[in-house]
Amino acid sequence: AGGAGFVEVRPHHGGHPLGGYADDRVVVDCMAEAFNRANGLDLKTDRQAHRRRTQAAVRAKSELSSRLETSINLPFITADQTGPKHLEVSLTRAKFEQLTQDLTERCRQPFLEALKDAGLSPQQINEVVLVGGSTRMPVIQQLVKDLCGGKEPHKGVNPDEVVAIGAAIQA
Repeated sequence: AGGAGFVEVRPHHGGHPLGGYADDRVVVDCMAEAFNRANGLDLKTDRQAHRRRTQAAVRAKSELSSRLETSINLPFITADQTGPKHLEVSLTRAKFEQLTQDLTERCRQPFLEALKDAGLSPQQINEVVLVGGSTRMPVIQQLVKDLCGGKEPHKGVNPDEVVAIGAAIQA
């Protein structure tokens, strides 16, 4: 909230465990379960496979911010007595949003608590600046829009750099 030529920044409540890592873990587990169903092998105990699945999950999540579907292909993810095994999974944005629905919903309460602590209603918010890579996800942007009475979140700054920029301004 602020008047003409005046910017007032209010602190927020955060849900640190709700960041990108939580979404990544959901995709990592989804890949392992799909692989297990297809091959009868459990990748959850394979540290090397876990690292590759995590890298693929981060990439897939990023792609789903601008696309409706992505393919995850990890050749030679493991091997058994019959030879090498490959992980191939297709993931849609809708499926990803379904898998992470509980994480998205858990973002609602910290937002409402921040409003309450600031003594503001959604109608009094002029602008919301999204912080962190997960705010690129369309489902998070829609949640913010819904919680702000239909106002679009501000997209004029890089969500990965906004904290550093704010700290530099404060310094």
